Amino acid sequence: MNDDPVKATKTEARAGSTPGIVRYVLGFSLALIIILFALLLLYWG
Repeated sequence: MNDDPVKATKTEARAGSTPGIVRYVLGFSLALIIILFALLLLYWG
């Protein structure tokens, strides 16, 4: 049995690239949800 730890770089462990667009999609989605909740609060609040 081999008990040696596996050594891999961050890119090898990730098995792909991480494009920067993800942070923009998350930010845009968060902004939309906040606006939607604010509108719902104004309408039903």
